[in-house]
Amino acid sequence: MFHSRLGCSSISFRHQDLGRALRAMKELGFEEIDLGALPGVCDHVPYELNAAAVDAVSAEVNASGLRVRSVNGDVGDLNKVLDAEGRAARERHLDALLTLTANIGAKALVLPCGALDHTPVRSVEEDLDLVAAQLTGAGQRAAEFGVELWTESLHFLRFCWNLERAGLLADRLAGSGVGIVMDFSHIVAAGEDIQAYLDRHAGRISHVHLRDAVPGNINLSIGNGDADFAGGLKRLAADGYTGHFSLELETRDVTNDERPAAAAKAASFITDLLQPSNAP
Repeated sequence: MFHSRLGCSSISFRHQDLGRALRAMKELGFEEIDLGALPGVCDHVPYELNAAAVDAVSAEVNASGLRVRSVNGDVGDLNKVLDAEGRAARERHLDALLTLTANIGAKALVLPCGALDHTPVRSVEEDLDLVAAQLTGAGQRAAEFGVELWTESLHFLRFCWNLERAGLLADRLAGSGVGIVMDFSHIVAAGEDIQAYLDRHAGRISHVHLRDAVPGNINLSIGNGDADFAGGLKRLAADGYTGHFSLELETRDVTNDERPAAAAKAASFITDLLQPSNAP
């Protein structure tokens, strides 16, 4: 029904519990999903992720029959300087998320590109160094679980919120194996240009999130903002991108009852753009 490389993030149905969200996506015809595990954004995965919670979420997702591309998680502010106790707690949380990621057959765990704050804790350069070091370490740990580690950068609400900081982070991550998740909405919300972003991140994109935006607002349905999806998808294809795409419709311009229809409409629109020029 929809393009084979197009999935849907459970964040699109964050108003429902996990079981209902999984059913909603499957009923719409999606075969692949991203699993939202972001505290305050999507509660489909408990932030206090003990072994029992990991087992429960894993069982529910696996029973759905849906493929999982990535788990979109958070282990705290990566540019925050932690003491020994804080580091141990972060490592436990990371291991729990990686266990979940591996259990459900996802390709990667996605972590943010720093705190929900544009202001550095120490300095821009020092914070970028710390974020890159934390992501690199998490990527090494992910490899032990047989999965990849990606980071969503740029992210309008996070430390690496614009093209300059996202590019500097990408430079620091070069050769680390940590993938970059591109999100159309965050690029547009930051007032940046999609083509300029792709110039800066050529060959570095591991996954793509799809949502619309205008400068300063990331929460729009596809077609209601300024994002150039046709141009962006065409450029990705020309650059040889063979990864997948996910509708992350954390929108605020439709009611909850309208979300299934909005997701189906967006999926049909993106499917049309992906055929035939972006066909694998």
